[in-house]
Amino acid sequence: MSSPVTAIDARPAMFRNHPIGFILSLLLIPALGLGILILLWWYLQTRSVRLRIDADQVHLERGLLSKSHVDLDIAQIRTVKVEQSFTDRIFRVGRIAVYTTGDNPEFRITGIPDPNRVREYVRARREAVA
Repeated sequence: MSSPVTAIDARPAMFRNHPIGFILSLLLIPALGLGILILLWWYLQTRSVRLRIDADQVHLERGLLSKSHVDLDIAQIRTVKVEQSFTDRIFRVGRIAVYTTGDNPEFRITGIPDPNRVREYVRARREAVA
């Protein structure tokens, strides 16, 4: 049995998600290294979230030391909601909320590069399964 091919493997972006905060952190580096601590913390936060989508599953993994996983069948997904501000659209990042049943999302994730690609992929796979 072979493992499924991963179609999308994304982590939140640092610079593109918050460009002004990134630049301010760089400017704070000469001030007692505060910028380095901010950038290190921010980097660890982005590395602790991973969204993977293969042919029929959506996997969200959070955490560095202790982990939490959410696995959803694409056929169960009702809606993928993408929100982007004007700045998000310029830098091609956004917030994604995935809904299965009910009014509350199964998960929300911010700062994902090219969120519309995620939405379109899930929609195409869901239509292919149906």
